[in-house]
Amino acid sequence: MAAAPNIRVLIADDEPGARRRLERLLKTAPDVDVVGQVGSGEAAVQAIRQQKPDLVFLDVQMPGLTGIDVVKAVGPDAMPPVVFVTAYDQYAVKAFDLAAIDYLLKPFDDERFEQALARSRAYLSRSSTDTLQDRLRTLLQALETPEPVASTPYLERIAVEKRGQLQIIPLDTISYFSASGNYVYLHVGEEKLLIREQMQRLEEHLPPDRFFRIHRSYIVRLEEIATLVYSAGGEYKVRLSNGEVIKASRSRWGTLAQRLGIQTSHWDDNS
Repeated sequence: MAAAPNIRVLIADDEPGARRRLERLLKTAPDVDVVGQVGSGEAAVQAIRQQKPDLVFLDVQMPGLTGIDVVKAVGPDAMPPVVFVTAYDQYAVKAFDLAAIDYLLKPFDDERFEQALARSRAYLSRSSTDTLQDRLRTLLQALETPEPVASTPYLERIAVEKRGQLQIIPLDTISYFSASGNYVYLHVGEEKLLIREQMQRLEEHLPPDRFFRIHRSYIVRLEEIATLVYSAGGEYKVRLSNGEVIKASRSRWGTLAQRLGIQTSHWDDNS
């Protein structure tokens, strides 16, 4: 009896480090062939149409076309089975379960990846094309008419690529975040760690009882704020417990004071 053909896999993720890690993990499997890796939704659509992979590891939060947009563009009738890769839970993981073989929540470890790959093998060996198409249609319908979410899950840790490894950073070790274009620096002790993320999207996934955006370029862990500093000239700043001083926005000043339980009327420019 002839051996079953290898599973042809496409990787679609806008983070080069994430693509390399997935490729490394997939190449350890003797029954898998990586047929390509792409860094955007547009390229994913083209590669799926041209390569016709058996399986796609598809990042949800790609700029331009998202992972969901890729499914829409390719269409349920032509879309291969999918393992969604996502940094956040907010993309209706329950809806993904209607259509995806599995999903990987970043940061994931090797064991969790192996579970997803094993589930993919089992799915590909028994599922029909019609079943997959029905599941994808159900997914798109669910996302077009989403049900209200009772509570929003927040991050507890952030994965940072560093020298080919994913370093796991607990939120409670981060003093503050600073924006740099489409990137954000995590300030952890004396270290500055860079991730590809936009400040607005990051803010949405930080626990609001522990973090506050004091300026368009800064999000601070509230416990790290030691002193509030302002002057009659209109300069607003916060001094952290390590002595570092960060600019704050006047428009956010009152809300920050409320979050810290401080009466602003008692401040003076010697604060």
